[in-house]
Amino acid sequence: MVAAEAAVVEAAAAPGAGNRPPMCDPSSMEFGVVIPHNEIGTDPGAIRAFAQGAEELGAGHLMIYDHVLGAKRDRPGGFSGPYDSDTAFHEPFVLYGFLAACTEQVDLVTSVMVLPQRQAALAAKQAAEVAMLSNNRFRLGVGIGWNKVEYDALGVPFGQKGPRLEEQVVFMKRLWEEDVFSFDGEFHSMELASIYPRPSVPIPVSFGGSAPAALERCARLGDGWIPLGSPNDKSAACIDTIRSTREQLGLDMSNFTIHAQAQYAGGDPDRWRSHAEKWQALGCTHLSVATHNAGDTDVDGYLARIAEYRDAVAGVVQPVR
Repeated sequence: MVAAEAAVVEAAAAPGAGNRPPMCDPSSMEFGVVIPHNEIGTDPGAIRAFAQGAEELGAGHLMIYDHVLGAKRDRPGGFSGPYDSDTAFHEPFVLYGFLAACTEQVDLVTSVMVLPQRQAALAAKQAAEVAMLSNNRFRLGVGIGWNKVEYDALGVPFGQKGPRLEEQVVFMKRLWEEDVFSFDGEFHSMELASIYPRPSVPIPVSFGGSAPAALERCARLGDGWIPLGSPNDKSAACIDTIRSTREQLGLDMSNFTIHAQAQYAGGDPDRWRSHAEKWQALGCTHLSVATHNAGDTDVDGYLARIAEYRDAVAGVVQPVR
């Protein structure tokens, strides 16, 4: 374990780190909302109205997906994936800088930012700015992504995404918390420098992914896990792996978040509630409902869907107001 990484683990295990009420408490599963990235459009007024409306409905957090580029499916060699060049994505740091001024209490979460294709020091600076402008309401969810087209266009090698992500998180946490220092890693180096200003409290970092290496990395360096799948045996096994790994490192699950998602599309009140109860039983701490991909609507329509879902899961998923 490198010295910088050891410092992060030591800080997480330090006295006082687990003195707050446990986050892995099923009775406090927080209600949140996924921003309908591909359908919300580009009207700033509509985006602001959606965020403010979700906050008024009791959302404790907003969640945004991240991709820089999409490719044409009929390009030479073909292209397959869950989205393409016709799918809209808003840039998370810029959008959340805007929404920091439009909202007052709701947390701003990325799920997940494809961090390895970004410059770590610049991403640390941008995250710090959003955290400051939002009064520490920013939470960074990160992952390695899958779209090689993005990596190639951004000039970052597609291989070694996992090790690069790990070093980035170690480096960025130090940039957020320390004054001038030097860093000499495999992918990043810096001599006697720092970012300034820095956030007044550490920015929580959660990891996506369910591969063994991703879960080990999440347990060792993360403040939370963002599962992509359903509340099934596989998810339960992932949570058990994270818990046991943290125990081996002297870390407990206090203040460690498990942030799942629910789909409005294709569901009904009984199905939504059953799904939420299954995540509750696994110890999920946050549940975000996605209201897009359910048919054409406008901002008022999205907010009505959010309210319908919130009412269906009342008592299982808790609004913050």
